[in-house]
Amino acid sequence: MEIGNTFFTSLAERGACDPAQEKCLRYLDATGMPYEGLTHDPGDTIALCEQIEKKLGAPIVKNLFLCNQQKTAFYLLIMPGPKVFKTKYLSRQIGSARLSFADAQSMEKYLGVTPGSVSVFGLINDTEKAVRLIFDREILKEPLLGFHPCKNTATLKVTLRDLNDIFLPAVGYTPA
Repeated sequence: MEIGNTFFTSLAERGACDPAQEKCLRYLDATGMPYEGLTHDPGDTIALCEQIEKKLGAPIVKNLFLCNQQKTAFYLLIMPGPKVFKTKYLSRQIGSARLSFADAQSMEKYLGVTPGSVSVFGLINDTEKAVRLIFDREILKEPLLGFHPCKNTATLKVTLRDLNDIFLPAVGYTPA
């Protein structure tokens, strides 16, 4: 497991990267969304994410891409990393029966990402506004949050305030 030692605050500082990550960083830079990023091996283990959180100084949140049984309604749930996800409670809260994890094809279609790289920043690709964004209440207590920029080989630290005041209005979303 390798965590980079170089932080970046723009695409220019990040340099060459995956096309999905480049598109995300280009979008953030264009909107003036401040961030601090860190490169690393694919962040797909708890151990690596814990190391990234320590180095970045922000908790990496859990980003779950969900859908109803008919695959006619899609949801992006942002919640604290350590919190256990319980489908039946969320289903009841949002009025959608039988939620499950959406498939990789839907993830690519709506968020432009692959499994392991889901994050709020994938909403830049949802031009149809087909995905409903949901924040767990506990997220609203965190001043800093960590998200992958559409590829899990980097993590960005952002403030909740900037996410709500700059990014979400830019992509046309209000979280439930």
